[in-house]
Amino acid sequence: MSNLFKLALNSISRPVLIRASYLIRPFLKIYLKGNRYTDPIDGSSFRKFLPYGYENQRENVLSPSTLSLERHRLLWIYLQQHTDFFTKKRKVLHFAPEQAFYKRFRRLKNLEYTTTDLNSPLADVKADICDLPFADSSYDFILCNHVLEHIPDDLTAMKELYRVLKPGGTAILQIPQDLNRAETFQDDSITDPKQRAKIFGQYDHVRIYGRDYFEKLREVGFEVNEVNLSKDMNSKNVDKFRLAKGEILPVCSKKFISPQDLI
Repeated sequence: MSNLFKLALNSISRPVLIRASYLIRPFLKIYLKGNRYTDPIDGSSFRKFLPYGYENQRENVLSPSTLSLERHRLLWIYLQQHTDFFTKKRKVLHFAPEQAFYKRFRRLKNLEYTTTDLNSPLADVKADICDLPFADSSYDFILCNHVLEHIPDDLTAMKELYRVLKPGGTAILQIPQDLNRAETFQDDSITDPKQRAKIFGQYDHVRIYGRDYFEKLREVGFEVNEVNLSKDMNSKNVDKFRLAKGEILPVCSKKFISPQDLI
């Protein structure tokens, strides 16, 4: 099954995969039903999860019901347990909306919810993250997860995210990150999709972020809280929810600037 999933990921466009997944999901949910692992997003339990990965397949990580990965389930738990995202009125901008979240967030009455992407069929607004068509300080909450590693000029994209976030707002900007690497690795001469997959982990990635990612965000102006949610979780729950132990959530905020600060 791992080889089949790898072949599909690398040979079928993402918009087509999104549409096809709606047809396949009900059958997978029945076939893999069990009680060993639980998807915290919808509460469904399974005997195992599915494999996932463009280059190196990770076993037992893709939820059969919501198609969530480790990062999605980690984010969901954080939003539920550590924020008022589900209850407070907020204006939300969601980049490259994931199927695991899209309909759930759309149904929330407290959110004014906008999705954006260049290619996703789930996007309300087709937009370039480096040149967003939104006014300054427009959004209370921004979700932009596993997007920046695709963007050649990620610094401009970070500046745009900072620009459209309201003072006092929150932006969660997850990326695939090698925490063993001090500095981000990028080589713009690598353009062949197969080489990119081999070196960066996916055919359309252009870098591997290191620990300096957080400082890059701070240099743009964000205040960054490096949240290691799994550190304080019971190890049995980390496994039960199929989380990546040690993954860091970059929870960013935009400082209020008072008139005194400008003096």
